[in-house]
Amino acid sequence: MKRYFFIALILGGTWASVQAQTTKSSKANVDLILKDFHQRPDRILVAAHRSAHTNYPENSLAAISEAIKQGIDIAEIDLRLTKDSILVLMHDKTITRTTGQKGEVSSFTYEELKQFPLLHNGKPTAERIPTFKEALLLAKGKIIIDVDFKADGQEAARKAYALINSTGTTKQILFFIYDYQDATFLQSISKQVPIMPRAHDAAETAAILGIGKFPAIHVDPSFYTEKLMTDILKAGSRVWINALDEIDNMEKANENTGFDLLFSKYPQANIIQTDLPEKLLRYLRKKGRHQ
Repeated sequence: MKRYFFIALILGGTWASVQAQTTKSSKANVDLILKDFHQRPDRILVAAHRSAHTNYPENSLAAISEAIKQGIDIAEIDLRLTKDSILVLMHDKTITRTTGQKGEVSSFTYEELKQFPLLHNGKPTAERIPTFKEALLLAKGKIIIDVDFKADGQEAARKAYALINSTGTTKQILFFIYDYQDATFLQSISKQVPIMPRAHDAAETAAILGIGKFPAIHVDPSFYTEKLMTDILKAGSRVWINALDEIDNMEKANENTGFDLLFSKYPQANIIQTDLPEKLLRYLRKKGRHQ
């Protein structure tokens, strides 16, 4: 089983401060998000890449909490496994960029990792590396989680599924898999966890549509065609596409230009992952494409 798993989900300083932020901030209700997800394909959903990290460290509880506060639909997180087999949120294989410390995630115990403040714009914060369980409990009932599963091996995947089931967050997950053929193994663990496969070309898209119904399919701009996207939508799946890099950079340079281009080129995409989730949400609401 390949190690590039992904799951769609969402969550958000210190544990106490995050709880306080979430309580006072949000009317977020994951049932409303899920209703739009499954019943309103015309509604475009917003996914926050590494959660809402403009003002907080990426993959932190505060960033998940901020996504909830902003009313974002989906928070993306990355998972890795510690030396003592604890699933934690971390994008890179090493902790250098995000903490300033040297070493791989897998070379530290979780107790050791907890000692390192997460950096934001190169400066230490009060945030620490969170566990997957903490993120799930924070997100519960509030937001969908897209999990990019970077831990190695089937046992790590089983551990992730066990945490999803034990926290009662199954319906809030999009388990994003890099290889659609891994769906068979994952469904042998549980058929209840929603899976989002990635298609790398038109042939894989057709193969995915042939093996079952998935809530969403991740596609790339390189093979986007109106007919192919119509096939996905007719099958009852959503079309996930990234606005990362080119589109987001255009939007930063000149408001609306990036998002205007995105929807002119990919009009059938109805889940957009971006590093600018609050801006995209504001844009969509002005267009009447989000609640």
